Amino acid sequence: MKFTLSWLRDHLETEATLEQILATLNTIGLEVEGVEDRAAALAPFRIAHVVEATPHPNADRLRALKVDVGDGTLRSVVCGAPNARAGMTGVAALPGAFVPGTGITLKQGEIRGVKSEAMMLSSREMGLGDDHSGIVELPEDAPVGASYAEWAGLGDPVIEISVTPNRGDALAVRGIARDLAAAGLGTLKARELVPVTPAYDTPLHWTIDDPRACIQVLGRAVRGVTNGPSPKWLQDRLTAIGLRPINALVDVTNYFTFDLGRPLHVFDVAKVRGTTLTMRLGREGDEYLALNGKTYRPTPEDIVITDEAGVESLAAIVGGESTGCDENTREVFVECALFDPVRIALTGRRHGVHSDARARNERGLDPAAQRVMLEAATRMIIDLCGGEASTVSEAGAEPAWQREATLRYERIAGLGGSGIPAEAAVNSLERLGFAIVAKDGAEVTVAVPSWRNDIASSRSAYRAGGTELTQEPGIDPARARAAAEGADAVEAECDLLEEVLRLEGLDAIPAVSLPAEGRLPLPALTPRQSRAALARRVLASRGLAEAVTFGFTARGTAALFGGAPEELRVENPIAADLDQMRPTPVATLLLAAGRNAARGYADVSLFEIGASYAAPTPEGQLATAAGVRLGQTPRHWEAKPRAFDALDAKGDALAVLLALGVSPAALSVTTDAPGYYHPGRSGVLRSGPKLPLARFGELHPRVLSALGIDGPAVAFEVLLDPIPEPKRRKKSAPDLAAFQPVRRDLAFLVDATVQADALLRAARNAEKALVAEVSLFDLYAGDRLPEGKVSLALEVVLQPRERTLTDAEIEAVIAKVVAAVTKATGATLRG
Repeated sequence: MKFTLSWLRDHLETEATLEQILATLNTIGLEVEGVEDRAAALAPFRIAHVVEATPHPNADRLRALKVDVGDGTLRSVVCGAPNARAGMTGVAALPGAFVPGTGITLKQGEIRGVKSEAMMLSSREMGLGDDHSGIVELPEDAPVGASYAEWAGLGDPVIEISVTPNRGDALAVRGIARDLAAAGLGTLKARELVPVTPAYDTPLHWTIDDPRACIQVLGRAVRGVTNGPSPKWLQDRLTAIGLRPINALVDVTNYFTFDLGRPLHVFDVAKVRGTTLTMRLGREGDEYLALNGKTYRPTPEDIVITDEAGVESLAAIVGGESTGCDENTREVFVECALFDPVRIALTGRRHGVHSDARARNERGLDPAAQRVMLEAATRMIIDLCGGEASTVSEAGAEPAWQREATLRYERIAGLGGSGIPAEAAVNSLERLGFAIVAKDGAEVTVAVPSWRNDIASSRSAYRAGGTELTQEPGIDPARARAAAEGADAVEAECDLLEEVLRLEGLDAIPAVSLPAEGRLPLPALTPRQSRAALARRVLASRGLAEAVTFGFTARGTAALFGGAPEELRVENPIAADLDQMRPTPVATLLLAAGRNAARGYADVSLFEIGASYAAPTPEGQLATAAGVRLGQTPRHWEAKPRAFDALDAKGDALAVLLALGVSPAALSVTTDAPGYYHPGRSGVLRSGPKLPLARFGELHPRVLSALGIDGPAVAFEVLLDPIPEPKRRKKSAPDLAAFQPVRRDLAFLVDATVQADALLRAARNAEKALVAEVSLFDLYAGDRLPEGKVSLALEVVLQPRERTLTDAEIEAVIAKVVAAVTKATGATLRG
């Protein structure tokens, strides 16, 4: 909320300085976000008179000016503004002045052979608006050589405050003045309003087609108006708070929006089709072009204003272009309406429209001020534009907004921790406009003023069409009613207490620590959180750096990693190249690694604990521990650097799975990794033959080439969700065998296409009671072996439990192992 100091003084009779006003605003909860002194930036600029203007000798679109800035010297100025001419008065900047609209410091120069010793300024160059169609033109009587900022009255500070969502009344300069007066910083000025006498019957009439659409609406026409630029004082006020003056009729509505917090809308009567304006909800096929140049299609939950031609306005949000007022308007119809705040808020959010009218309507307007506001607006239009007013058209009725609230004095100290006397508290409420209904030594009951819809608001009838916020469905009705009644009583009292405390000063409320009930409980983690934390520690210990990347990426990138289905398209992406949910964290990690490599960090190892998106459902968001390694292994005295390979990625994945309690004996490896991995240099780790737990391998050269990354690169993905929770067993003494293990090495000749994992599984299952461990320790392929064959050497560990095994028993077990491996893989024992 922005306003100028002079604007505030229109409503507040005070001798307080700017510093006192700012300090008081902060202490009463209207936090000051900034103060702008526009005169400071414009201090170097002087009012100047153009003595001579001739065509530039070397440029068709430029003019050579002779300018007097009041110091007796004529300066040469080269200007391209179309309105530059002899005899005009404007604003000049001399060399050394900073021009805020362009961000440059002016220097004397020469433009196509003509010296330029100053600069004639437009409004945009001075930072006073968007108009750059020409240089600023001032009245002929503007004093040449005087400071433009002082002459234009720009020494009026602009104050900006932050308004909380419950304080709709503070979105008005008068509401802010009322708060400051109640805080003892002056007196709120009385508003004198002379009613306007109707001269003719209204040409337009209101109807409310659906009670959900509108609570109450009033309208009044003024004919014989002359709509042109608004007076300077009004333009200056709107410009100061960042609004662009349009014309007198529109500027009046914008002025009332900020001055009294009452949004209004004006229709050009000649452009309205028919004699009736209707408040209703949107329908199928509704569409209109708004004043902001955009086309909107209202939904059945939106409030619209229609005439015989169709929709003319999205009520309380943005008006329509077809009935807008311009310089040809001769009769205007002023709308002053009261809508359901919740419905307005939802409509604005639905269509993404953030307007000053919406901000005030969704916080709730003063329901008792409809007629007063319409009278005030009519009077200002007649004063500025002339004309005569019609009778008032009305539909709906003023809602039953009256309500009361009670404050027990003991709550001031008990709940607020303050020692404010009871009488002082009552006086504070009265200064804010609360009327005393009843008072005794223990409590006070007050009538809430109409403009404070945030006080005891849950009791208010200020609702339309059942859009009020309700409790969770399914609650027992008796319990819901008791909860609502109790909340009403408690919240209303707390509302009053808050007003008393903030007027005393929020910084005066003592800081009190909550009582310590005992030790803080230990953090409770879900199994999913525990797995993620453990995986994070394991991967960090293996030399990977954790990265946090976006959960979305470019659609083309997502297609490289398994597809980009339409249901995973981002409807409102934060950037054009982040429009698809990622199918795997490998995609975004690889992009991050590529960016590091492009900046000289070629050897990168990154991991992320994040989501892979397979479907737009909670089940389709798969928790994944993924990693990417790019470049070479670190330099070390013991081994030369080498390029990362698929086994490095497999080792990372296995380390995570083992740390999470997955038994290595239960794992098998298949070669059906997704298509973004290199075929033949990748695999899938499964629990049993079916359940995939991890994927690993080199990334496909096609993927790396598409992303502009020099390979090779390896990656892994551990799927955290399907990993079973390890069984929790009671702690007991370790089961240590009393007998020594027996180790035997067996070398098998097998087809090169057979996976080593198949041999290991067959050997383990040959005699489960005695075979404790089987591991692969050698692979040989060479000229001494038949073509297409390899030699795999296994170490088999036998662990007796009951007695020492005899040689015959050992040989019998080994024979079973050999037979099982031969049957499962076709391998033969080498001699």
